[in-house]
Amino acid sequence: MPASDVSAGAIAAQLSALGLTTRVEEHARQTAIEAEVPDHLPTETWQEALDVVAKADRFGLLATSLGGRTLWAAVRKPAPATDNAPGPGQQR
Repeated sequence: MPASDVSAGAIAAQLSALGLTTRVEEHARQTAIEAEVPDHLPTETWQEALDVVAKADRFGLLATSLGGRTLWAAVRKPAPATDNAPGPGQQR
């Protein structure tokens, strides 16, 4: 499913429903979703979480040397509509 058809809020809600703590950050061109992954996450929950983030335009896992893991996803925002009407002094 293309990310343009998926709301970043829906991805965050689905990750939260799996018991993950999520954060959503709005940026100019995308919405970023991050979810902290606990040390002992059941295999079935991992698979469900991966299925959820696979709906985004990009996703990945950030693992630190201290043992922290963050699952992330990014959903591109639609490009703003442009007005192609000629301005003053412009001809078609």
